[in-house]
Amino acid sequence: MLDPGIAALYARDETCRTLGIALDEVSAGHAVTRMTVAATMTNGHGTAHGGYLFLLADAAFAFACNSHGPVTVAQAAQVAFLAPAAVGDELVAEAVERSRAGRSGIYDVTVRRTDGKVIAEFRGQSVAIGGRPQAG
Repeated sequence: MLDPGIAALYARDETCRTLGIALDEVSAGHAVTRMTVAATMTNGHGTAHGGYLFLLADAAFAFACNSHGPVTVAQAAQVAFLAPAAVGDELVAEAVERSRAGRSGIYDVTVRRTDGKVIAEFRGQSVAIGGRPQAG
């Protein structure tokens, strides 16, 4: 069962819900999101558009960095695309906290197909802006 603050954060995330991004798990500094590549998510080469891959990774990052309680947002992020993903591929993004000091954090997110093939690597830097997430 998700923490009420994280569950409320997911419930308010219209983008994740519209694109079918599921939140599979969250624990302190860790989160897993999942989505299936749809035909509407492809680029001119017929592979998953990088923006959708970034979005999936960014969602996992957001839930992981908000898992500690205070409202936390992205300060910076970068992604390396390593392999293409195709229509129908189910992708899993796993975010892991690498460092957290004061209001700042660093998180690495690996995006994989369910067969284990790594599609992208993402690194996000977070900053806590205060307050607690609203539950529901």
